Amino acid sequence: MAEPVRITFLGGLGEIGRNCACIEVEGSIMLLDCGLMFPDLDMLGVDLVLPDFTYLRENAERIVGAIATHGHEDHVGGFSFLLRELSFPIYGSALTLGLASNRIEEAGLLDRTELIAVRDGERRTIGPFDVEFIPVTHSVPHGFATAFHTPQGVILHSGDFKLDLNPVDGRLTDLARIGAIADRDGIRLLLSDSTNADEHGHSSSESSVGQVLYDLFHQYEGRRIITTCFASHIHRVQQIADAAIAFGRTIATMGLSMKRNVSLARAMGLLRIPDHALRDIEEVADLDPAQVCVISTGSQGEPMSALALLAASENRWLQLGPGDVAIMSSHPIPGNEANVSKVIDGLVRLGADVVHSGIADVHATGHAKQEELKTLLSITRPEWFVPVHGEYRHLVAHARLATGMGFRSEQVMVCEDGDRLTLHDGGLEVQRGAAPAGYLYVDGIIGDVSAGVLRDRRVLAEEGVVVVIVAVDVTTGAIVTGPEVITRGWVHAPEAEDLLDQCAQQVRDAVKDAFNKDATDIESLQRQVRRAAGRFVNEQTRRRPMIVPVVMEV
Repeated sequence: MAEPVRITFLGGLGEIGRNCACIEVEGSIMLLDCGLMFPDLDMLGVDLVLPDFTYLRENAERIVGAIATHGHEDHVGGFSFLLRELSFPIYGSALTLGLASNRIEEAGLLDRTELIAVRDGERRTIGPFDVEFIPVTHSVPHGFATAFHTPQGVILHSGDFKLDLNPVDGRLTDLARIGAIADRDGIRLLLSDSTNADEHGHSSSESSVGQVLYDLFHQYEGRRIITTCFASHIHRVQQIADAAIAFGRTIATMGLSMKRNVSLARAMGLLRIPDHALRDIEEVADLDPAQVCVISTGSQGEPMSALALLAASENRWLQLGPGDVAIMSSHPIPGNEANVSKVIDGLVRLGADVVHSGIADVHATGHAKQEELKTLLSITRPEWFVPVHGEYRHLVAHARLATGMGFRSEQVMVCEDGDRLTLHDGGLEVQRGAAPAGYLYVDGIIGDVSAGVLRDRRVLAEEGVVVVIVAVDVTTGAIVTGPEVITRGWVHAPEAEDLLDQCAQQVRDAVKDAFNKDATDIESLQRQVRRAAGRFVNEQTRRRPMIVPVVMEV
């Protein structure tokens, strides 16, 4: 009887982001990615959202390493937070580790890890783990699918992938190797990317974007062009640069991450831009606008990004005006639509022409669509299949795709964050909610902002706050000063003096009644003040602002 293998999902199942899972073999744990997620609009003041690290902290001594499947923040952005508490080596391609190390170095945590580069097709033993790194195409170069050769057979994690038959760098998804594993060893369990599982057809090749960009540069000859894409999308940057150089333009990067990633990719030989074609953004203002191409960060409308500042006329390097052209070579991540629309509106308000994915095919997804997902399923023919990476509707769509291809419903499991799979001789079992998998909120340098704090922020934002201050003498039962009612966000005080006076009178009566009933301790008086003010506010305005009672004893 072979020892069972366990997989615990800590993030990425039911959302776009926070991708993180643990694979356990012979008592040891291998971490598969550790990503972050950008906050929803109702997560007020929150900068980032991370997986819950509780399970990892509790089992820190069993972690032998982590695999970074590719260099996107939703897969590697969380390492710089987890390494504050734990220490382990990270395995990935040289580019993936280069991109991941940016945040880790900024946090001063490079001494907490060892970054170990692996090559395409490499098979490596890490503790009890026998891991094979299989190349896949995605919107960042040098991503991997990962095959775990375990006592319970092969577990294949697809990573983020697409079947691009004409990738910019010629590096194809290695379906031949995946097929060879399926034919020789069989694939016991497949974990496959579900992001586009509800999208029909095939994804477009990344190379197709290059021709669209070339045509746009031809169309807008004589005008300054500002382009934006993900800073990690090295192939997109290459195609923008190729189009710019073809029309004799000088290229400048704008935004720290874009500058840093372009430098890294050029040093690794993954990005081919000649020295003479690159200029520093500081020098662009002195050049002929018609001979300039700026490649900027801010494709998702991030509030303080270079493009957002440009749209708000607050960019220190450039001022946009009529005649300029902005090409947004990306598509909004779910949840970012409002920010992207705001930036587009700002660019248009300044007189620029804006080209985005709704107007021209300036973006190609990095994730497989239905026909590609079917291809992977047909090649792998897994005994068990679990959709991963996507919102819940994507996971369900992927599961239905599999059953539509002839997989039995009992072979396909839809899991969520916190679920644990156990693969044993008898099959696959799922334990729901086996590990803590809630959101860990990051606000500035503060981690683990509680849900209660966010709830208070929402109340303050939507309903406002009413502060009631009263000073009492508990020995005599007299109100010495007040009550004074101060409000922000409930009513405009100068225009509602009568309402505030009535509220103060209600509180005064409640305090006197409390004294008459011998409720003279401060906590009891605060409850009476909160109850009286809250009841009055709700009855008069049908609002429920935060009530803050301040009772002082004199």
